[in-house]
Amino acid sequence: MLDVDFVRQQFPSFSNESTSQWAFFENAGGSYVPKTVSDWLHRFFTEYKVQPYGLSAMSIRAGEEMDMAYAKMAQLMNAKEEEITLGPSTTMNMYVIAQAVKDTLVEGDEIIVTNQDHEANIGCWRRLEQSGLIVKEWGIDPVSGELGVDELRDLVSERTRLICFSLCSNVVGTMNDVSAVTDIARDAGALVVADGVSYAPHCVIDVQELGVDFVLFSTYKTFGTHIGVLWGEAGRLAQLPSQSHYFNANQSRYRMNPTGPLHAEIAALNGLFEYYDTLHQQHFDGQTSDLSGRAKDLFGLFAEHESALANKLLDYLRDNPKVRLIGKDRARPGERAATISFIPVEKPVDEVAEHLARKKVGVGLGNFYAVRCIEALGIPSEPGVIRVSMVHYNTAQEVDRCLTALAEAIE
Repeated sequence: MLDVDFVRQQFPSFSNESTSQWAFFENAGGSYVPKTVSDWLHRFFTEYKVQPYGLSAMSIRAGEEMDMAYAKMAQLMNAKEEEITLGPSTTMNMYVIAQAVKDTLVEGDEIIVTNQDHEANIGCWRRLEQSGLIVKEWGIDPVSGELGVDELRDLVSERTRLICFSLCSNVVGTMNDVSAVTDIARDAGALVVADGVSYAPHCVIDVQELGVDFVLFSTYKTFGTHIGVLWGEAGRLAQLPSQSHYFNANQSRYRMNPTGPLHAEIAALNGLFEYYDTLHQQHFDGQTSDLSGRAKDLFGLFAEHESALANKLLDYLRDNPKVRLIGKDRARPGERAATISFIPVEKPVDEVAEHLARKKVGVGLGNFYAVRCIEALGIPSEPGVIRVSMVHYNTAQEVDRCLTALAEAIE
């Protein structure tokens, strides 16, 4: 079992006087960071915050730490280092990859997007309609919020070139059937772009296992600094025109990153991998040889713990006539993340969220950039839904606090 007390000891937020009073349940919007990450970031800023890859000792060290982070991110994802781009955000990375893909398509080619996704993986592709491309929408069930594989199959045609979807919805919480999507795409000769932002806090992204062509996620939602990770299969990336300065066209790190790298934030990702190793040493007798394997060991524990927490809340919401639950009513590892959205049916949604905040229960309120999803569910995008999003450092006691405050607000 996960040693949650040991986990929380690694996070300064849980001993900080101001933040420790809160039960923090808005992790899908951005997670806390362990001390290892903040230490690496502080050290970079105070000891060698200079232009990296120069001749001075400080500059050399800065570059070495960035190189280490690129290499370890590739190891984590079971990828080649030259397939990794570390950009400023997933939204920016998605926009850049869309602009690159555009130049490989011709008028009348088709792109399929969902209305379940964060807008980052919808809007950038919909803009390509201005270039004569056809965008089709893979729509959710308006009651369950789920995506149906048969509906996707009906949308695919001989002109389908791209299928874009989320590995996990940031509102519905479902982990979508990636193998079914990739099978359909391969049969059609189409590429797959997967948004992994809401998946990566709960599962290790192993690109060899996923079988997609591109996947993106954000490390500030996976206990690290604010970096957007873009992975593209080497052959696919090679087919895309560079989106950077002409003299960077042959440099893999920069081809899809016209803004340039965030030096300190990239170097500080080493603290994230150090955190994983610390937890692995605490929980497992033997040392799994590779970083990806160690992370998978840990995330297996995370998933069981998170599912147990999620089911405490889902048990309350499932049969409560005073709330509308969105998504599956039972959490199981690999099927539903501990990201739970709902609305009260007898009280204003913002009033309930404000009551929770007064009780120092921090939940999300809004549309979470999934406006199309919220509206397809028949819910106004403003003020939107209440979202309780949990990760491995949350506790059963915190969930009990949430349940008590929620009952006070809606009963």
